[in-house]
Amino acid sequence: MDLPELYRQMMRARTYELAVEDLWNTGLISGEMHLGTGEEAVAAGVVTHLKDGDGLALTHRCSPALVVRGVPLAAMLSEMLGSENGLCRGRGGHMHLFSKEHLAATSGIVGASLPTAAGFALANRRLRPGTVAVAFTGAGAMNQGMALETLNLAVAWELPLVIVCIDNGWAITTISTAVTGGDLVERATGFGMRAESVNGRDVRAVHKIAGKLIERARRGKGPSFLLASCPRLDGHILGDKLIRMAKKPIGEGKDTFSKVITAAMSRGGGGLKDRAGSMTQIMSVMARARRGTARERRGDPIISARKAMKKLEAERERIDAEVAAEIDKAVSDALADVGKNNDA
Repeated sequence: MDLPELYRQMMRARTYELAVEDLWNTGLISGEMHLGTGEEAVAAGVVTHLKDGDGLALTHRCSPALVVRGVPLAAMLSEMLGSENGLCRGRGGHMHLFSKEHLAATSGIVGASLPTAAGFALANRRLRPGTVAVAFTGAGAMNQGMALETLNLAVAWELPLVIVCIDNGWAITTISTAVTGGDLVERATGFGMRAESVNGRDVRAVHKIAGKLIERARRGKGPSFLLASCPRLDGHILGDKLIRMAKKPIGEGKDTFSKVITAAMSRGGGGLKDRAGSMTQIMSVMARARRGTARERRGDPIISARKAMKKLEAERERIDAEVAAEIDKAVSDALADVGKNNDA
């Protein structure tokens, strides 16, 4: 697949999620919202290799992969808006989206995508030889028991499974390295699995390596693991307190900092050394979050793809316009659907 088509899929995912953000900000979508902004190159690079009959199991941050997979956009938006005509009749929200037609399933349970994809892979091997299953997961989920059990069974049963692990450096608000021991590629290799790593901001690199691993699974050569590093542009959830404090420490962090200082000055609790250490850790996390927000544009895979298409400016602008029109129509259709239901 050429770069313009990969870029199109990345832009579809990004533009869709920005539309979701707008709907969330206006209050039309309620509850937590986990966006996958920053993961577009991974979604496009991997999912464009999938064919009819291939299974796809995703996390709560599932929109980019579902958009690329071809799941109807208006139906997904209607789902988030709580409509009976939504993808799951308005009962799943954004974290539990299912499409039988596309053999796609998502879950908000950390680590659940791996055993789900293993089930897809086992069924595919028996019922649809030559098809595969792909699991998307996060680096933090690789510490869950069911994830490790899946690595073992996938190798023992030689399942046609590809596990794509996205590492954005964070486990919610905890730095990943603070809770994950060792190297995840080496961990997967330790189970006897083929394992690779890739720059998750480079869509062409992801597409090339993912293609080899998926084709390997189609030939019955067993499971593999792909670690893709990419930025997290919007925090764990929309409105993430840590990101707001990093961007506007005085306004957003006033109440939080006052409580931290009050606790540090109180008579009870640990000694001065322990308190100083805790304060240092807090400031370190804040500094890292602030540096992350300052660097996010440099790490944005969309910007990287646009730079690679510098000589194709007219084609890029055409793609941007077509994608914008597609997403606008999906939003209009979803809002019209909700309006009809409310009138009824």
